[in-house]
Amino acid sequence: MTAVSSSGAARIAFRDWGWRYAGRDAWAVRGLDLVVEPGERVAVVGPSGAGKSTVLRAVAAVLADEPDPDDDTAAAVQGSVLVDGADPRAVRGRVGLVMQDPEAHTVMSRIGDDVAFGCENTGVPRAETWERVRHALGVVGLDLPLDRSTSRLSGGQRQRLALAGVLAMRPGVLVLDEPCANLDPEGVAQVHDAVRALLDTSGATMLVVEHRIGTWLDLVDRLVLLEPGGGVVADGTPASVLAEHGPALTAAGVWVPGAEPARGSSRAGGGRPVAPSTERTGGSAPGAPVAGGAFRPRDDETALLEARGLATARGGILGRAGGTRVGSGIDLGVRRGRVLAVTGPNGVGKSTLGLTLAGLLRPSGGTLLATPDLAGEAGDTPIRWTSRQLAARIGSVFQDPGHQFVARSVREELGAGPRALGLSDADARVEELLDAFGLRHLADANPFTLSGGEQRRLAIGAVVASRPPVVVLDEPTSGQDRATWQAVVDLLGALADAGTALVVVTHDRDLVRALDADEVVLAADGARTVPPAGTAVPPAGTAVPPDGRSGPSAGPGAPSAGPDAPSTGPGGPRPTTEVHR
Repeated sequence: MTAVSSSGAARIAFRDWGWRYAGRDAWAVRGLDLVVEPGERVAVVGPSGAGKSTVLRAVAAVLADEPDPDDDTAAAVQGSVLVDGADPRAVRGRVGLVMQDPEAHTVMSRIGDDVAFGCENTGVPRAETWERVRHALGVVGLDLPLDRSTSRLSGGQRQRLALAGVLAMRPGVLVLDEPCANLDPEGVAQVHDAVRALLDTSGATMLVVEHRIGTWLDLVDRLVLLEPGGGVVADGTPASVLAEHGPALTAAGVWVPGAEPARGSSRAGGGRPVAPSTERTGGSAPGAPVAGGAFRPRDDETALLEARGLATARGGILGRAGGTRVGSGIDLGVRRGRVLAVTGPNGVGKSTLGLTLAGLLRPSGGTLLATPDLAGEAGDTPIRWTSRQLAARIGSVFQDPGHQFVARSVREELGAGPRALGLSDADARVEELLDAFGLRHLADANPFTLSGGEQRRLAIGAVVASRPPVVVLDEPTSGQDRATWQAVVDLLGALADAGTALVVVTHDRDLVRALDADEVVLAADGARTVPPAGTAVPPAGTAVPPDGRSGPSAGPGAPSAGPDAPSTGPGGPRPTTEVHR
């Protein structure tokens, strides 16, 4: 694959390079020998925790810890990494990095200023800076006013904003750390096409990390497979590596194209055997793993939360009214033992709906009521519950896991919730979850030193440790390799089998299929959900009741959308909803 021009491209060279984070015994990367010639486009793959993000951060000179040979607990480095023959810290302007967490890039309060920040700090003339800003925003499909507040962007929009900031700087190396992890299909296509345009016009070198490597196969020259704590296992053209190392790639957690899970494969009776029946220990609500990894399945689907005509608002303070309305007319039910997937394009308020259902944002209209089975003595309005009442009933996993960490180690983080609730078996729950989420080897590590995928697993584990009857998760599979994705989804399926009601905000169609999820599709004004072949397209705004039966807004013959139906339409500010199986 040949770029138009490689005059501005940079060369990257790792020689026996390794990095160990402060306070960690194991090396994140060790013995890495890798050369990327100017203009090459390389995808780095491997299991979660293999050090892929560490490699990218080394190129971009943003590894925060400073090595100290006299301190055994400090970060350690071996070998060398060079960009155009120089220490990366001396040529920071040559490398543009987009990380897993788009909020890490947001430094200004307005969109235009945020994109211009890098150019202004590298001395680009003012007139040229703003020409670059407008061009970059157009390329990534973020057609918003330059004075729009960055705080009002969705996670997917923030990711495009981060990419625009890098594009505006026109670097010699483009370094992408899962840039599509939180994007809807349209957003993935926009970012992919934006990267293609940049590479074809500038000839920049590219390093990209993405577990779902199929997104980038048409843009990369090489696939490089890393192993945890080691170096390169395989290196070659995408076709040769996939052909010769397919089983190794699958075992390493790479999403090999064509290996999608079947519908219901992570639910009891859908491909995963029912675990032995075992009584829960502690608490009064069903829906969690018990000692030994066993689960108690349930066969009832009692309603725990009911939303009628619900309206949501983004940008307000947690627990208080205010902000900009992004959703209205939402009817849904959250039921014991069921998974409710909240899907739709970026920016239509999926995360906002999740926070509202979790009792963390006040509805801006309509009603959201907890049934007696969930509320008990706390009352039927979640937003009025105390923090202790809420934690015992509804758990929340945020889109950015780092926003909810409160402890200094993984072990302490997993035990924080159960101990706050005064549960006597807190230690046993922690030990169980360390194994269930593949975090045993990180038990004493600081949560903020974990990889993106490891942080997400920890955040989920910390919430389910308290065994609330309802769990709301925002993009729970983001940053997971194929193996850890399966572990997380299987555990979520087991939670639902045991009676937990799950609300999952996601763009992950594989997750929706594997969990046999009910689905709420948020769509902008005028959008329609595409149903299965052979059925009529429902009018915009149609709401099919959660129980699937006819109701005020859906007659007996009302169609439902298919499990993999995309949502399309203009990016308006007020979404409508459809609920379907």
